[in-house]
Amino acid sequence: MPESSTAVATPPGDAAAKHTNPHHSRRWLILVVIGLAQLMVVLDATVVNIALPSAQQDLDFSNDARQWVVTAYALAFGSLLLLGGRLADLFGRKRAFLVGLAGFALVSAIGGAATSIEMLLVARAAQGVFGALLAPAALSLLTTTFTDPKERGKAFGVFGAIGGGGAAIGLLLGGVLTEYLDWRWSMYVNIIFAVIAFAGAAVLLKNSEADGPRPKLDIPGTITASAGLFALVYGFANAERDSWSAVSVWGFLAAGVVLLIAFVAIQQRAEHPLLPLRVLLDRDRGGSYLAMFLLAIGMFAIFLFLTFYVQLNLGFTPVQSGVAFLPMVATLMIAATSATAILLPKFGAKPLVSLGMLAAGGGLFWLSAIDTTSTYSNGVLFPLMIMGAGIGLAMAPAMSVATFGVDTHDAGVASAAVNTAQQVGGSIGTALLSTLAGNAATSFVVGKTPSPQLAAEAAVHSYTTAFVWGGWIFVAGAVICGLLLRSGAPAKAPEGSDSERAPVAVHM
Repeated sequence: MPESSTAVATPPGDAAAKHTNPHHSRRWLILVVIGLAQLMVVLDATVVNIALPSAQQDLDFSNDARQWVVTAYALAFGSLLLLGGRLADLFGRKRAFLVGLAGFALVSAIGGAATSIEMLLVARAAQGVFGALLAPAALSLLTTTFTDPKERGKAFGVFGAIGGGGAAIGLLLGGVLTEYLDWRWSMYVNIIFAVIAFAGAAVLLKNSEADGPRPKLDIPGTITASAGLFALVYGFANAERDSWSAVSVWGFLAAGVVLLIAFVAIQQRAEHPLLPLRVLLDRDRGGSYLAMFLLAIGMFAIFLFLTFYVQLNLGFTPVQSGVAFLPMVATLMIAATSATAILLPKFGAKPLVSLGMLAAGGGLFWLSAIDTTSTYSNGVLFPLMIMGAGIGLAMAPAMSVATFGVDTHDAGVASAAVNTAQQVGGSIGTALLSTLAGNAATSFVVGKTPSPQLAAEAAVHSYTTAFVWGGWIFVAGAVICGLLLRSGAPAKAPEGSDSERAPVAVHM
C-alpha cells in the first residue's frame, strides 16, 4: 500500500480515522503548520512587488530587470510544480515539505543579502524551485490528513482563505516592511515563517513509506511537462513587454502547446506517468482545475490594476494600499470557511463555484464604474467586498473537490495540478489584461491634447477596461464550470471502491 489510506477508502467515524490516519490525533496542529507554509508561498508572490522600487534604487538595476525579479520566480515555480508533486508522492510528503521549507528559507536569506541584481534573480528562481516542491506537498498533506467530510470542509476553508487572501495580505506586509524596515525584509520574513513551520512539521508529521519497489520517475513526461510549462509562462511574461506578434511571445507559446500535447501522448503510454490522466479526466476534478485557472486570471485584474489605482490615482502609500485590501480579505475568509464547512456538504461545488464566480464578476463590473473623481469609500470598498465574498465562495470548494477522491499515491501530483492551474492562469491574466489595458490607454488619448488630467483619465480607463474583461472571464467561468461540475454534494466512496471514479456525486 502507498502512504496512509486514501480519503475515499476511509470508513466514516472517528475510530476508523484514528486507525488508518497516523495524523488524525494532531490534525488541527498540522493544519496550522501547513497554513503557515502556504501563507509564506502565497505572500511571496506579492510581498516582493511592493518592495521592488526600493530594491531597484538600492541595487541600481533597470526597469527591464525589475520585471525579471517577478518572472524568475514564476518561471521556476510554474514549470516544476508537477515534478515537485510527483517527488512528494515518490519520496514522502514530510520529506518534500521539510526540504521545501529549508530550501525556501535558505535562498530567501541569500535574496535578502543580495548585492547585485544577478544575485537577487538567482535567489528568486531558487525560491520558485523550492516553492514547487513545497506547495503541492502542503496541499497533499492536507488532503491525506483530513478524511472526514465535515472536518475536511473546515480545513479546506481555512486553506482556501489563505490562498485567496494571502496575496492581499502580502501587499500590506510588503508595504509595512519596506516603509518601516527595509526592502530586504520582504525576503528575510520568509525565514521566520519557514523556521516555525519546519519545527512544527518535524514534530507532528510522519513519513510513511510505500511497500515494494518505488516506481520510477517518468523522465520523458517530466522533461516535456516542465519545458512546456516553462515555455507557456515565459511566452506570456514576454507579452507584457513585447507585442503578441513577436517571436519571443508566439514562438514560446506555440512551443509550449506542442510540448504539452507531447506530454499528454507520453502519459497515455507511460508505465508510471508523471500526471496520470485519470486525475484530470474526472468531470468534477477537471471543472475544479478550470475554476482555479479562471479565478487566477480574474484575481490578477483586481490585485494588479487596483493597486495601481489606489497608489497612483488616490495617492495611497504602500501601507495604506495594503490596508485598503483588508475588507476583501475579511469577506473572502468568511465566505471560504462557510462555503466548505457548511454549504459544500449540502449542495456540492457546482452552485457554489458558479454563484461565487458570478458574484466576483459582478464586483468587477461594479468596480469598472470608477473614474478620476471616485474615492475609496464610494468607488472601491463595496465592490471589493463583493469580489472577496465571490472568490472565497468559489475558490475553497473548487480546491477541495480538485483533490477529493484521489488515490493517496496520486495526491501530490493532483495537488500540484491545482497550483499549476493557478500559476499559468496568473501568468495569462497578467499578460492578457496588461495588453488590453495598455491598448485601451493608447486609444483613449488619440487625437486629444496631452495634459496631466488626460493622462489620469487614460490610466483609469485602462484599469476599468481590465476590470470589465476580468468580469466577463468570471462570468464565462461560472457558465463553463457549472456545466462541467456534477450536481450534488461529494460523498465518500464505499470502502474498497476504485477511487478513480471518485468523487461520487449524491444527487439531490
